[in-house]
Amino acid sequence: MRFEPRHKNTGTLRARHLRLVGTLCAVVASAALVTGCGEDSGKASAAATSEAAKTVPKEAPSQSPTGSASLTQDQQERKALLADTKVTYDKAAATAVGKVSGGKLTDLDLKGLDDNDDTDGDDSDDDASGSPSPSPSPSGSSTGPEWVAEVAEKDGTVHNVRIDAVSGKVISSAPDNDQDADDKKETADWLSRVKQSPEQAAKVATDKKKGTVTSIGLDDNDKNTLVWSVDVVTDDWNKTDFEIDAVKGDITREHVDRD
Repeated sequence: MRFEPRHKNTGTLRARHLRLVGTLCAVVASAALVTGCGEDSGKASAAATSEAAKTVPKEAPSQSPTGSASLTQDQQERKALLADTKVTYDKAAATAVGKVSGGKLTDLDLKGLDDNDDTDGDDSDDDASGSPSPSPSPSGSSTGPEWVAEVAEKDGTVHNVRIDAVSGKVISSAPDNDQDADDKKETADWLSRVKQSPEQAAKVATDKKKGTVTSIGLDDNDKNTLVWSVDVVTDDWNKTDFEIDAVKGDITREHVDRD
C-alpha cells in the first residue's frame, strides 16, 4: 500500500500570510501617523509659543541715575551757580579791596539772586553780616550771580561791596551804617591779630581739597580762636567747610556737606 503525500492547504496559509502582512502595515501606518501628529503638534506648540511671546511686553532695562538726576538739589544749585560764575574769588577780592582805600578783606561770599539772604525781617537782601545790602546801581548787573564782600578800614569801619560775578564790575559800594563803636573796635582788633591773608587761607584749603572757593570770612570759633572760614566746592559738587587758624595757618576744622 502506497501512501500518497498529503496536499498542503495553500489557501489557508496564503490567508494567514496576508493577515500578518496587513497587521504589520497597520502597525507601521499607526506609528507613522502618531509620529506625524507629534511633529505637527510640536510645530504648532512652538508657533503658538512664539506668537504669545510677541504679545508680552518686554521689561525696560533698569537704568542707573546719571548726570544731574543723581545730584541733590543743593548740588544742582552749586553746579548751576558755578557754571554762570566767571569771576574767581581772588579777582573779586582784589576788586572789592580796591574800592576801599587802605582796606582789608574780612568777608566774601558768592551769592545767587534767588538766595534768601534777608535775616533782619525786612524785604531787602542782607549782606554777609546780616545788614541790608545797598541797592544795585543803575549801571550794575541785576541778573546772575554776585560776590558780596566786606572790606574793613584800619579803624574797623566796614564797607559792603557787591560785584557782578560774570562781568567783574562793581554793582555797589557803601559803608555799613549798622556798625556801632563796639563792632568797629572788634573788627579793628581782629585785623591787628591776623597773620594769614585770606589768599593764604584759601590756598591751605584748596591744597587739602581741590575745588572752587565760594566763601571766605574772618571769624572766631567756639574756642575763641581767630579763624578764616573757607568754603570749597569740589568736582562732585559737595561743599567742604574749613576753619583755618588766622595766625598759625593750620586747619582746625573740616566738614563735608554732602546735601
